[in-house]
Amino acid sequence: MKFYDILQLDPQVNKNLMRKSTEGKERFKHFSGMALRSVLIVLFAIVFISALTSLFGSENSPMAVAVFCILLGVRFVDFGCRIQDGILLLAMTFALLLISPVAANIAGPLPGFLINAVSLFLILFFTCDRPEFGNGGLFSFAYIYLSGNPVYGDAFLQRCWLSVTGFLICGLIYYSKHKDKHENVCFLDTVRSFELTLFKHQWMLKMSLGISAVFLLGSVLGIERCMWAGFACGSLLSEYSLTPKIKQRMLQRIIGAAVGCLLFCMLFLMLPAEFHSLIGPLGGLCMGFCVDYKWKTAVNCLGALMIASNMYGLSYSVVLRLTDTLIGVVFAVCFFYVYERVFTEKARMAKRS
Repeated sequence: MKFYDILQLDPQVNKNLMRKSTEGKERFKHFSGMALRSVLIVLFAIVFISALTSLFGSENSPMAVAVFCILLGVRFVDFGCRIQDGILLLAMTFALLLISPVAANIAGPLPGFLINAVSLFLILFFTCDRPEFGNGGLFSFAYIYLSGNPVYGDAFLQRCWLSVTGFLICGLIYYSKHKDKHENVCFLDTVRSFELTLFKHQWMLKMSLGISAVFLLGSVLGIERCMWAGFACGSLLSEYSLTPKIKQRMLQRIIGAAVGCLLFCMLFLMLPAEFHSLIGPLGGLCMGFCVDYKWKTAVNCLGALMIASNMYGLSYSVVLRLTDTLIGVVFAVCFFYVYERVFTEKARMAKRS
């Protein structure tokens, strides 16, 4: 295998190949590829997000992060239809990511719940023809992040231009990677084949309702930094499996958050203040080596807590992270079982009848 090919591999695949290899040279080659891949992604993220932020303002860095995540996703995963329809779906997805989070924040709790639920479902329906590839988690992350960082006035106008720029960049990548796929499949075929009783569409509905419901809870109870609860809830519900291990993921999420908070505190207190800005990129580097869910959760805390500590201070940021994570995972588990009991059973009965 060429070194370039190793750079394209997921860390899980690289680690599996390392275990199977009997030659030290081959194992080192895979480890080096995994390390270089992580470094390159972090460096590209820093340059890409910094460039967009400098052009469109620091308040719009969340949209820059969303564009970066979408860019990485559309390189590998298409939307299951011909290229012209796929580009249109990408445009509509960017429009929803731009408008819906702001509209839901303005509208109030109940109207906001409806806006979030419909918008999330449409985004998942547009982009997740093959949910097993993980697009659902990526696009829901973007929506949740933008919901936690709405902008208004001139900053919103700048976000509009950033969204157009992001769409053009991601659209070019999408076109170059997927232009020859699904030439005889139009999006209307997907619409015509829609059945709410199908497992895929039930999964989409469960995701959109669950995340929207935790935002509604946060709005009613005044939960601070509620998007963290949204991340935790969405992460648990995003597992695309006929036999989801939601209780296991709940425990892993809690353990990961606790370990991540502890690690952040240690780094924050040990490092001089001028090096604190490196904690976030360090988390990104570590992500390139993580395959276990709880460790991914742990290193994800580093960047999030670094941003929050500038607003809330160290102690309160950690308390918020742990509290919101607990709220999110407990809500996700409760919602999952209620949904399975009420909606999924009815869908199965309707399918049999």
